[in-house]
Amino acid sequence: MAKIELNVDGKAHSIEADADMPLLYALRDDLGLKNPKFGCGLAQCGACTVLIDGQPVRTCVTPVDSVGKGKITTLAGLQKDGYCMNGWIMTTVSLLEKTPKPTDKQIEEALTGLKCRCATHVSIMRAVKRAAQA
Repeated sequence: MAKIELNVDGKAHSIEADADMPLLYALRDDLGLKNPKFGCGLAQCGACTVLIDGQPVRTCVTPVDSVGKGKITTLAGLQKDGYCMNGWIMTTVSLLEKTPKPTDKQIEEALTGLKCRCATHVSIMRAVKRAAQA
């Protein structure tokens, strides 16, 4: 067990954990956060996505000690109401911060690899375009 310091949603936290424990477990079990969610456990679905220093990261396969002094932002840290589509939202936020007016191709590339169980990919793409125009 090691003492791990985490900066989550602008707040400092200290936990005792195995260094190789997935960051997801620290966020949910040790810090009690509702998002991110456990989905596949293989970094394929995106339900566990957070931003670390502005980059989308799948926490189910990220060792807690690899974060270092990185600033972790969860869906709750965006100060919006929660959604079930954590990976899509976190990845979109990262995209729009880096590329405020993305092309359709840039949106598609940024969201590649995320899975949608409710088959709303087209609606999500439209929502990202609307967010970029706001």
